[in-house]
Amino acid sequence: MTRIVIIGGGPGGYEAALVAAQLGAEVTVVDCDGLGGASVLTDCVPSKTLIATAEVMTTFDSSYEELGIIVADDTPPLEQAARVVGVDLGKVNRRVKRLALAQSHDITASVTRAGGRVMRGRARVEPQQSLDGSRRVVVRAADGSEQTLVADAVLLATGAHPREIPDAEPDGERILNWTQVYDLDELPQELIVVGSGVTGAEFAGAYQALGSKVTLVSSRDRVLPGEDPDAAAVLEDVFRRRGMNVMSRSRAQAAKRVGDRVEVTLSDGRVISGTHCLMAVGSIPNTADIGLEEAGIKLAESGHILTDKVSRTSAPGIYAAGDCTGVLALASVAAMQGRIAMYHFLGDAVTPLNLKTVSANVFTDPEIATVGYSQADVDGGKIDARVVKLPLLRNPRAKMQGIRDGFVKIFCRPGTGIVVGGVVVAPRASELIHPISLAVDNNLTVEQIANAFTVYPSLSGSIAEVARQLHTRKTQEES
Repeated sequence: MTRIVIIGGGPGGYEAALVAAQLGAEVTVVDCDGLGGASVLTDCVPSKTLIATAEVMTTFDSSYEELGIIVADDTPPLEQAARVVGVDLGKVNRRVKRLALAQSHDITASVTRAGGRVMRGRARVEPQQSLDGSRRVVVRAADGSEQTLVADAVLLATGAHPREIPDAEPDGERILNWTQVYDLDELPQELIVVGSGVTGAEFAGAYQALGSKVTLVSSRDRVLPGEDPDAAAVLEDVFRRRGMNVMSRSRAQAAKRVGDRVEVTLSDGRVISGTHCLMAVGSIPNTADIGLEEAGIKLAESGHILTDKVSRTSAPGIYAAGDCTGVLALASVAAMQGRIAMYHFLGDAVTPLNLKTVSANVFTDPEIATVGYSQADVDGGKIDARVVKLPLLRNPRAKMQGIRDGFVKIFCRPGTGIVVGGVVVAPRASELIHPISLAVDNNLTVEQIANAFTVYPSLSGSIAEVARQLHTRKTQEES
């Protein structure tokens, strides 16, 4: 029987384990924290659970202005009611951690039901490959005992951890990284978020909705510098309109506690103060001290493991998946990398990883969902595409729901009309992007999307309308 050892229990690891077990391999997953990895225990699942609570708060806050709903206590008159909906952050965080652990337990049960074995400990790859091509992995348990596993193939799915600034080390109380915020019992009164990438923007928006006074420190010209510029502009406008202090072109240099407050020093000498500070300045791959380079695995300067499109590393019989590869920090991509690795090694049919079919979402309010080629690809000449953007303000369902911010944008090839990308900015954009993802993945044309029925009224109607406009433009160009 083929022996597979998987180091790391995140999405890349546990999805690979399920595939390998189903294909008849003997599978062992080694993880030191619990299956699900950071994605389930400290990152994706916890943060999106927190954000779900924040979304409810945003709905309450906008209900009077947009929908005429009054939220008040028993004290009249209702017309003078202020915001009386609050949040018990301690209770929220206890729920967050409870759901994360439950999800981890569910994943462990799935792997063991499929026939896989789960070991708790830290693993290290032995440098030499055996004469028969197998690899040895040494697992060190918490009590110091060691066990050697023999594997025909090894999958590395070791994930990543929060990057730290030397002069702003988290203390878990006032200066926090994104894994520590779930230990808070009280809502930060004044939260400084350092970093305006996806993690920073999501937490900044969530805590602002929960009731914190938020300052977002961005070293770039705008929030979400890696996202669609039109989408980022909408989100930044929403942030500012809701009272967030967005400090563009401001780089944090240090953070320190001063009594019960935190002072953040910027590179230009300015000092800003708050009750708490969240550092969201990127991540570092978990690739140190596990024997990778000694085993012949090439790493990038950043420490990420270099892989090809079927997840192979430079060392025979060793694959890698997830955040430790630096390919694209999404749970869905990690899972696909892990599945591809097992399909490839075990001789099953495999399709190499294609990042141009990956759909992604930023869980802010409104959400930002993307798939395929981007505006930057079009502007940079990487692909010739026609673009139409339609604001949601024109959508009847959006008007009914009081949605003012957002749009649908689709990219298609000028000659064929084949859809090559799209952007949706809207509440639940993560759900609305799917029809565009299907179009990108299956080379559908804007004519095919335009001719498909949509419910009236619905937000998805804007997708069909954009497709109709692109089809009309294509027809006019041909005539």
